Amino acid sequence: MVRATVRLFALAKSSMQAQMEYYSKFSPSPLSIKQFIDFGQSQSSDAAKSYVFLRQELPVRIANIMKEINLLPEKLLQMPSVRTVQGWYQQTFTDLLDYTDLSEEDKSQISSFTDQLVTIRNRHMNVVETMAQGVLEMRESYKVDQHEENNIQYFLDRFYISRIGIRMLINQHTLMFGRSPKTHPLHIGSIDPRCDVVAVIRDAYESARFLCDQYYLAAPDIDMRWIDARDKSDNITMVYVPSHLYHIMFELLKNAMRAVMEHRGTSASEYPAIRILVTKGKEDVTIKVTDEGGGIPKSEIDKLFNYMYSTAPTPPKPGVSTIPPLAGYGYGLPISRLYAKYFHGDLTLSSMDGYGTDAVVYLKVLSSEASELLPIYNSAVSRYYKTPTPASDWSTPGYFIRNYTTRRYGK
Repeated sequence: MVRATVRLFALAKSSMQAQMEYYSKFSPSPLSIKQFIDFGQSQSSDAAKSYVFLRQELPVRIANIMKEINLLPEKLLQMPSVRTVQGWYQQTFTDLLDYTDLSEEDKSQISSFTDQLVTIRNRHMNVVETMAQGVLEMRESYKVDQHEENNIQYFLDRFYISRIGIRMLINQHTLMFGRSPKTHPLHIGSIDPRCDVVAVIRDAYESARFLCDQYYLAAPDIDMRWIDARDKSDNITMVYVPSHLYHIMFELLKNAMRAVMEHRGTSASEYPAIRILVTKGKEDVTIKVTDEGGGIPKSEIDKLFNYMYSTAPTPPKPGVSTIPPLAGYGYGLPISRLYAKYFHGDLTLSSMDGYGTDAVVYLKVLSSEASELLPIYNSAVSRYYKTPTPASDWSTPGYFIRNYTTRRYGK
C-alpha cells in the first residue's frame, strides 16, 4: 500500500513537471490598462471569455517564474520559507491544470474556477514576507558572495513583478465575476477610469501619519500642490489602479516621515512638512515627494533598492505581529518601484546628503501605453544565473547587468 502511494505521488510529480516544461515554453501575454478597461466595458464581456483566457495565461505565468526559482543558489532554495513559497506555487499550478481541458460552456465550472482563484489569492497573501524571511534565513546561515547576491536581486525583481501581474489578473476576474459585492460601482475590477490621484495620495498620507503617530507620537504635515498641464482641470485624474498608487505613496510617505522624525528628533517642537507636487503632462503623471529628513549619501542610493539591504531592525516573522512595522525587510522601496514599473512607469530617488530626499514617481497618462511589464523565462535568463558578473570599470558600469535587463524586458 505504501509503495503504491509513493508510486502514485511520483507519477503525479512527474506529470506536473512535464506540464511545467510545456507551459514555460510560452511567453506571457502582457495586457494594457486600456485592454482591461475595454474588456470590462464591452457589452460582450462575460465570465466565460475571461475564464478561457486565464486558464491558459495563469499557468504560463506561473510556469515561467517557477522554472526560474530552480536557478536560485542552493543556499536559498533549501531555506524553509522558500520551500513554503515553492509549495504554494506548485499547488496553485496543479489547481489551475484541473481546468485546462474543461468545457467553457459549463457555467458551474466557470463558477468553480472563480472560487478557486479566490482560494489561490488567499494562499499567496504572504508571499512577499515569506520569501523575504527566506532571504533572512539564508543570511543567518551562510555567507553570500557577490554573484549569489546579484542572482537573488535579479530574481526577486522578476519574481515580485510576476506576482503583481498574476494578482492583477486574478483580481480583475474575481471582482468582476465573483460572488463578493463590487468594491465601487464605477470601477472596472480594480481599475478606476477616473482615478483621483490627489485623493489617493491624501488617503496614503493619513495611513502613514497614523502609523508614524504610533511610533513617534507625532508626524509631519504635507504641503501638496498639483498642476494639470494636459487637461487644464482643477484636479488630476487618470485611468489607473488606485490600490497600486496607494501602495507606492504609502511607502514613500512612510519613509519620508521616518527620515524627518529621526533626523529632527522626537523632542523637536515642530517638523518640516513633506512637500508633494503632482503634475499631469502629455505623457506622464509625475509625483514628487520632497522631505527634509537629512538626506542619504550618494553611495547609499542604489542600496535602497537592494533586497539584501535595510536600515531598519529585523521585523517579526509573518503572522506573528498584528501591528504593521514602520520599516523592516527593506522591501518597501524595491516593491514600490515594481508597482510603478508594472504599467511602464518608474520610481527614482535623488538626495542631498545632510538636507533631504526627492522621490519621483512616473505613471503613464495614456492607458494604451500603460502595458504590463512581465518577466519572460528563456535561455538568456538561464545564462545570467550561471555566468559570474564581470567587474566593471568607470567607463562601462554595470554593462553586463544592463544588457540582461534589456533582454528580460524585451526592449
